[in-house]
Amino acid sequence: MGRALAAGCLLLLVAAAAGRGRAAFSLPLRVSPPSAPDGSLVPVPVALKPRDGNGTGGSAEPEREAEGLALASDPSGAVNFMAMVDNLQGDSGRGYYLELLLGTPPQKLNILVDTGSSNFAVAGVPNADLTSYFNTKVSSTYKLLGTVVSVKYTQGSWIGTLGTDVVTIPKGINGTFTINIVTISESENFFLKGVQWHGILGLAYDALAKPSSSVETFFDSLVNQAKIPNIFSLQMCGAGLPVTGTGTNGGSLVLGGIEPSLYKGEIWYTPVEKEWYYQVEILKLEVGGENLNLDCKEYNSDKAIVDSGTTLLRLPEKVFSAVVGAIIQKSLIQEFSPGFWNGVQLACWAKTEQPWTFFPEISIYLRDENSSRSFRITVFPQLYIQPAFETGQNLRCYRFGISSSTNALVIGATVMEGFYVIFDRAQKRVGFALSTCAEIGGSPVSGIEGPFETTDVASTCVSTISFHEPLLWIVSYALMSFCGLVLLVLIVLLLLPARCRRHYSDNDIVNDESSLVRHRWK
Repeated sequence: MGRALAAGCLLLLVAAAAGRGRAAFSLPLRVSPPSAPDGSLVPVPVALKPRDGNGTGGSAEPEREAEGLALASDPSGAVNFMAMVDNLQGDSGRGYYLELLLGTPPQKLNILVDTGSSNFAVAGVPNADLTSYFNTKVSSTYKLLGTVVSVKYTQGSWIGTLGTDVVTIPKGINGTFTINIVTISESENFFLKGVQWHGILGLAYDALAKPSSSVETFFDSLVNQAKIPNIFSLQMCGAGLPVTGTGTNGGSLVLGGIEPSLYKGEIWYTPVEKEWYYQVEILKLEVGGENLNLDCKEYNSDKAIVDSGTTLLRLPEKVFSAVVGAIIQKSLIQEFSPGFWNGVQLACWAKTEQPWTFFPEISIYLRDENSSRSFRITVFPQLYIQPAFETGQNLRCYRFGISSSTNALVIGATVMEGFYVIFDRAQKRVGFALSTCAEIGGSPVSGIEGPFETTDVASTCVSTISFHEPLLWIVSYALMSFCGLVLLVLIVLLLLPARCRRHYSDNDIVNDESSLVRHRWK
């Protein structure tokens, strides 16, 4: 996650700041100093570059930071995809969650859906930031396995203990299933104040499961016990809605197949490059229809993944700089503080303004299943210029839904909210189609087109050397083993009896006159 629960706390940072700034502007606006809902923010308008020399606009910045394919319903009655429609709630700022019943008698918890991790973990002790937790002591079916599990994300971490219990999905597959569950006993910056979920549901491959891949994942358990196809699909319906909403935005997690009512048009598939994260291959990026012209390996450094647990579109640093530069060049914004692009400031416009018209579209090209072809998914500004909140002074404030990353390109909620995404594990591919809920005022906020030839890109854009976590563990253990061996040799030498040591003769001794040491230090 991503990982990028980081962006989920952006507004907590924003709310903590105060201060005012001034900038020249020419706007058809009457703006008095507004404040955020908590009274701490003071946005100030910034000038916009006119479209034709006469147009004007407004901006402001408050300071702060086949097998596997299943359609419709299973005739056996075990899987009813329509029953899974709208089984998610949440928003892109704090994630989308699914209601689950754990234990006997059942305890109701909301669980964050995360395709970027593989453990199923829930709060196991009371937490001041949560409304509920899983009390294993009152569940007659809970079994403690005793293994300690520790997981760290881009932001946040937790420690817990592995066990098993029965799980029911009210708006999912019929039946009760025995699942591996980690009960979290300690956490840091994981459960954020105001979140409506009480745990995390990792839907990636078992290679990422902690403490090892021998821990059967939640979805693998469903496939094995419910005999459903090894595929799930995800629709997140938060496009154009505040990233700090009340948690009532909808969404759907379809377990075992694809629900036709959730998408329109054709599904385009890209191969999964490696089964750990849902790693895909990105060929190029365009901003406003113009190619960034970077080496395609830059887009996949050191991996490119599809991750619902990451709130933003995260780009490798070099790619991020190129994208921001292209947006600035293509946009109608004359001046804009770097703080907006870096995610520490918001921009505010009058509620009557449509700021999305000032920004260009961003297109991501993915390799098709036919490796000589590609297709592109296009993110309209409505997805990456995201409403944060409204002020009492007729202003609406927005955040930038793209951030830089040091180790991956992450297609997070910012992009996924525009598409119905299919995770076809059986055929090792990820599919994208236009989501039926990716509209604002009846207008689409995303696009998908293809096929395109790939003659202008390399035969492979995936780096042959990927310093992902398993390799780092191997290198770390090898270095520790080597250091331990050296230390052991030193200890043996220190404990060696004096009589076993060599006694030097006068001819062996390097005297001061012949020593280079003396002359170096003279």
